[in-house]
Amino acid sequence: MFDKGAEAHRQDQPRLSVVAGAGPDTAEALLHRTALGEDDAFAALYDLMSGRVYGLCLRIVRDPAQAEEVAQEVLVEVWRTATRFDEHRGSAAAWITTIAHRRAVDRVRSAQAAGDRERRAAAESAEPEYDSVAETAAGRLEHRQVRRCLKTLTELQRQAVTLAYYGGHTYRQVASLLDAAVPTVKSRIRDGLIKLRDCLEVSR
Repeated sequence: MFDKGAEAHRQDQPRLSVVAGAGPDTAEALLHRTALGEDDAFAALYDLMSGRVYGLCLRIVRDPAQAEEVAQEVLVEVWRTATRFDEHRGSAAAWITTIAHRRAVDRVRSAQAAGDRERRAAAESAEPEYDSVAETAAGRLEHRQVRRCLKTLTELQRQAVTLAYYGGHTYRQVASLLDAAVPTVKSRIRDGLIKLRDCLEVSR
């Protein structure tokens, strides 16, 4: 379930209505229902879009582990900013894939910049630049924070999130691996994502 802080944040956002004429299972309808705070809508939207988001990230980042991390960031951002979607400016799928493309490109540029700094430092046989040291330290700190926040999840939430995001499994595959019902797995992944997001925000 959403925590009180998240509920308060959503209450401050504009109240949206489902797109007129859109079917209940379209990305547009699910995104608008997510903006209205409907948990089941977010779970369905995740199920509908996660494969496409991961595939796009993988094509740009070209590293499965990093693509999974970026895809997780994208889906959390979609949940947090669902109220910003405007159907008059394009489809929900286009809006979500635009977010995914931007984050994936940012990840590639960041990695390239870090690599360039390291190569320059090695060529000059000089002390590492401050930015390189700071970025490396920040990256290590972020990974420690993620590991720490994963420990705050329940065992089933942690297993489900890990299998879905770091193992690339579908809901049904995760359910089979954990010997659990698909609706249970969906709710555990959704709740785990929300709890993980809140933990990481507190850590910043």
